[in-house]
Order: sequence, then C-alpha cells, then structure tokens
Amino acid sequence: MRYNFRQAILYYAVLYKGDWEKIAKAIDRKEEYQILETNHSFVTIGEPSYPKCFLDLECPPWILFFEGKLERLNEPKVAIIGARNCSQAGINNTKRIVQKLKNRYVIVSGLAKGIDAAAHWSSLDQKTIGIIGCGLDIIYPKENHSLYEWMKRKHLVISEYPPGVPPYARNFPWRNRLIAAACESVIVVEAGMKSGTMLTVNECLSLGREVYCLPQPFNELKFVGCNYLISSGANILYDEQGLSVFDLSSKKNKKYRIKQLTDKEERGNINER
Repeated sequence: MRYNFRQAILYYAVLYKGDWEKIAKAIDRKEEYQILETNHSFVTIGEPSYPKCFLDLECPPWILFFEGKLERLNEPKVAIIGARNCSQAGINNTKRIVQKLKNRYVIVSGLAKGIDAAAHWSSLDQKTIGIIGCGLDIIYPKENHSLYEWMKRKHLVISEYPPGVPPYARNFPWRNRLIAAACESVIVVEAGMKSGTMLTVNECLSLGREVYCLPQPFNELKFVGCNYLISSGANILYDEQGLSVFDLSSKKNKKYRIKQLTDKEERGNINER
C-alpha cells in the first residue's frame, strides 16, 4: 500500500492519543498504519486547508480535529484569556471587552470556565473559536455543555487530540501554544503569577504577538500576574477608550519575557487556567 500521509497521521494520532513526539517518531519511521474512520472533520499539516497561523510554532500540530468553520482561523483574531476561578469584576470586564471588539475580530479562547467561557458567551452573536485540550467528544468542564454545542454548530472548536482523549492536566500547557499562535494579540483579564495564563503569554511573546493586560488594584495578590506583566513591558488596557483604538495592524513587538515556571509549577497550576 502506498504511504498515505493523511491517513497515517490520523492513525498515529489515535494510537498515541495525540502525543506530539510519539507521532513525530512514527512519521519519521513510517510506521505501519491502518485506515480509520472518524465522525469528526480533520486536517493534517501540509494540506492546503491547514491553518497557516500554526506554522509559526516550533512544534505545529500534526493534525487538527475540528467542528465548525475552519476558515475562521484565517480572519483577524484576538485571544481573551484569564483565570478559571475569576472574580465577578473579571467576568464583567470580559463582557465589556468583547462587546467592543467582536464586530472587528474573531474572539479566541480555551473553552474553560471563568474568563474563557465569558469571552465565548459574549461573542456568540459574532464569531468565536474555542481551542481545547481533550477530544472533541468530551465536554470539559461539564458546565460548558450548552456552550460547546452552540459553538460546534455555529462557530469553531478545534483540538489536536483525537476523540476519546480525556482532559489530562498535561494537555493544557501544550494546548496553550495553539491559543497563542491562533491570535494576533492576546488580552489577559485576570491571572495569577503561577498559572497557565502566564504560560500562554510566554508563547505569545516567543511568537511576536502583542500582549495587553488589565491592571489590578494595589496589593491584589490573587491576580497579581497582570500587574507583573505590565511592569515587565506588556501593554496596559485600563479603559474602554483603549479598546476603541485597538488596532492589530500596529504591532509594537516589545522584547521581554516573563520568568519561566518550573515543570512542577506548570503541572501544579493547570486548574488556574
């Protein structure tokens, strides 16, 4: 049988549960594969419809499973991210930000609870993209069930993990690189110092994406990550006027980087984002 790259990657992805390195080794060795059937649409790297934004990554996904309109990834996009265990003020600010931007940009987030969910809900009347860290057939968190279903029908949900892969904690820091690559700029609403949100910011900086943060009150410790990012050089977003002149075409390309978290910290902070 002639080697079919698309079918081989699908098989490797299912066999190795989306593990990027194992899939890479299987491709390099041209391991044997079987023809599989899947109910989910998918695209593999190298195909014409593969989203070009992910080619900016050092490790672009080999395969993307998706439900909805993949072409949304070709439009101007802003990621809005933040803490799962956010404040009500964070929810309200997310809604205000989306209200100002959704007519001009596709809203990208991670379909988690908290800030992510608020960003998606607020943009359902326009365009939004959810990037998840498990199979498309798994709803995580459960409370977002109706949001998932709506987005799969009218918007876009994507994952590099095949159906059946649970939301393992290790998947989410890896997933965050896709959120960073998918957008031209990211807005951080609330973030702890040791959180997945900060990992996403580092990915954005390595890719040359602009980072905007909402400042937090003096001595606010729970979401001090935003103030730390601002002090490190991130753009400050402090009023709605700033959103009115928000322009993805005028990148400042600031050169700074936040302190890297250790592997233990990355594993321990997955519940924060």
